[in-house]
Amino acid sequence: MKNYYYFLSLPENASEEEIKKAYRKLSLKYHPDKNENDDFFAARFREAQEAYKILMDKEKRRIYDDNLGHQQRTNRPNLPPSIKTFSANKIHAVKGEEIIITWQTNQADIVKILPFGLEKSYGERAFKITEFKDGKFQLLLHATNSLLNKTVVRAITITEVFENDKEKFRNEVEELFKTQQPTRTNPHGQPKFLRIFLAILFLVIAILLLVKNFSE
Repeated sequence: MKNYYYFLSLPENASEEEIKKAYRKLSLKYHPDKNENDDFFAARFREAQEAYKILMDKEKRRIYDDNLGHQQRTNRPNLPPSIKTFSANKIHAVKGEEIIITWQTNQADIVKILPFGLEKSYGERAFKITEFKDGKFQLLLHATNSLLNKTVVRAITITEVFENDKEKFRNEVEELFKTQQPTRTNPHGQPKFLRIFLAILFLVIAILLLVKNFSE
């Protein structure tokens, strides 16, 4: 059963005016006109409409509150919430590149991932970053036990890189491997210790390039 109050970021005793204000805010944020062909935002917009229709009807709200209270009393875990895993398949990405995150929580009856919204207690989500803020994109996982009124939070930060940086680093790595191949003048290739040294050197150079780009 969906918790409309949590979705609207409202207490369960919220007034009609507070519900209207929260609904207007979310409907503007998730409106299909602003998020064309995005299934996630379309689903959130429908949820906002659904929550508004239920909570603004006195009789429907009374029945909903009774059912929600019963569910909370019977299904709430009585141990503190925890986040077992929260990870992304990459923490450096270019704009528009697909990111996949996975998560698993324990003892949490309300799970929220910002900036997306309510989620199941465990799962996987693929998305593309369209905008970075100061070269960063942050994800926050909130796992809440509403019975104990306790929440744990974990963050993932994705750092922006640029196509030319990735291409430059790829070329440098390719050059590194070329120097390792046997040639007429060097039939045995580079010594092992030198190959390790060069690999570390190029890694440091790549990191310095990224830091330079972020600071500009």
